[in-house]
Amino acid sequence: MTQAPTPRSLPDVAADAVALARPLDWVGMANLALPVAVATGQGGTVRVAASADVAVNLRRAEARGIHMSRLYLALQDAFGDEPMTPAGLRRVLQTLVETQGELSDAARLTLRFEHLLLRPALASAHAGWKRYPVEIDAQLVGGHLKLALRVAVDYSSTCPASAALSRQLNAERFLADFAAARPLSPPAVAEWLASERGLAATPHAQRSRADVRVELRPCFDELPVTALIDRIEQALGTPVQTAVKREDEQAFARLNADNLMFCEDAARRVAAALSGDERVERFEVEVAHFESLHAHDAVARVSGRRA
Repeated sequence: MTQAPTPRSLPDVAADAVALARPLDWVGMANLALPVAVATGQGGTVRVAASADVAVNLRRAEARGIHMSRLYLALQDAFGDEPMTPAGLRRVLQTLVETQGELSDAARLTLRFEHLLLRPALASAHAGWKRYPVEIDAQLVGGHLKLALRVAVDYSSTCPASAALSRQLNAERFLADFAAARPLSPPAVAEWLASERGLAATPHAQRSRADVRVELRPCFDELPVTALIDRIEQALGTPVQTAVKREDEQAFARLNADNLMFCEDAARRVAAALSGDERVERFEVEVAHFESLHAHDAVARVSGRRA
């Protein structure tokens, strides 16, 4: 009978004495490929490709390193087909701590992915998919779960100053074209307004972005990714669109006219919406208007806590 080969004893330098011994705050890996399931906002779930950073603390000063491969293997099927929840993230973080034995008592997991939402058109019966960059930062420290959520929302911003200057030019042209017309005929004015002569100037507008980071209160069962995006878009009033027919473009033009804003206005709008959200403990907002008038961006930042 042939005997099975004796397993070789492999060297393990992790057990060697450590130089400059001291504990380490975090040790782990960055940019791991990981599939995760996320709620779509329409009652469904979709698996997406995520980039993950994972780490644990190294609390024993004399230990040379952590069991990094155990972290990797523990993450491979950590979430399965169920959408991520605060409870699920806590469970995964606790598992990561347990893989290290006595070496660690804290874990951190950061997940980055693109959140897809099916958005209806403004006026037509069409719809289209829109993607939102999302980052989830989950930490388990001292048995307490800390959750932070970061999202980016694109929107349109029309300059209030440019709108006022354009209205002035429109008024001056109107006076020039109708100076001798007495009395004015409403149909004639309406025809003039609809003609090329009725638009002497247009205000400048640009695609803009709100980058929002919120620290969540640990008392909710779901990760409010879609709800947070919806709240930000509603506060701004002019989210960029997906499917667009002429009636949708006209509706979008109306929204821009109804929501003229500097970057300062946009930052305050988002801050007001977040300060009234019971799921949010603290927030940080940065809005950037990618100027069509200037060769630079206009930026505003604001932070605060739930009111």
